[in-house]
Amino acid sequence: MTPENLRTVFMGTPEFALPTLKGLLAAGVNLVGIYTQPDRPKGRGKKLAESPVKQLALQENIPVFQPQKLRDPQAVEELRSLNPDLIVVVAFGQILPKAVLAIPRYQCINVHASLLPKYRGAAPINKAIVDGEVETGVTTMLMDVGLDTGDMLVKLSLPIGADETAGQLHDRLALLGRKAMEETLHQLCAGTLKPEKQDDEQTCYAPMMKKEDGLIDWQKSATAIHNQVRGLDPWPGAYTHLDGEVLKIAATAVDEELSGVPGTILSADKTGVRVACGSGSLVIGELQLPGKKRLAAMNFLSGRPLFTGTVLS
Repeated sequence: MTPENLRTVFMGTPEFALPTLKGLLAAGVNLVGIYTQPDRPKGRGKKLAESPVKQLALQENIPVFQPQKLRDPQAVEELRSLNPDLIVVVAFGQILPKAVLAIPRYQCINVHASLLPKYRGAAPINKAIVDGEVETGVTTMLMDVGLDTGDMLVKLSLPIGADETAGQLHDRLALLGRKAMEETLHQLCAGTLKPEKQDDEQTCYAPMMKKEDGLIDWQKSATAIHNQVRGLDPWPGAYTHLDGEVLKIAATAVDEELSGVPGTILSADKTGVRVACGSGSLVIGELQLPGKKRLAAMNFLSGRPLFTGTVLS
């Protein structure tokens, strides 16, 4: 079997899915349809915007399908009519019902941004950083009716930088996802795929991030808060309160030597804003007030001085 012989449907929506889709195109896979989320209002003007995957599909003249709900009988029949041998799913944004999973000849293969069975769920990249992991990766798996519970196929890993943000790691994992899917495709065509069961006892769940997850508890250690800040950058962002206003913070570092009453500003100068934590202190390099741009500490302080002894809440 060769990639050209595989009638393939791709399901994906955001930027993260693009490298894998481009990899399939480069491999010469016969893409008979691309499924992506319906166009959504975006920006201040709330104009309908096409997903990154849809934009690429249109450039490549591949038929695009955007059902509101993939589980609707009409949508299932439309997919069945494409007669796919394979369905590849990367951050599609909808749960595939059992009726869809049963359609392709070689099942549905998902590209997931963690080293399964760890970090099943919608936000594995964020959660790995928040938890202080030093390694993560990508797993391709056969999809079943559970949430990221299917048999694993190919796993590729990479280290997480000590100061790496979720946005930065997202981009590296997207490229690694392409490599993992290319290897999976190679093994599928060669007939050498060896599915491996997941150990449910080793799993943990990574739910979708919410804005309130960004609220900082200064009683925590500086290291834990640093991980929270970078794990939620760029979205939803970590924040505290200054004189009743929301103050977003980013580009942090840990200072284990300075300490004080948690939440208290210890110093504020061009090198950063140092805030005492439960242990150690956090050096804040970038700050942002509502309706304002994110600024380096030096630029922020020129317009909004912060004084030693001020308490953030």
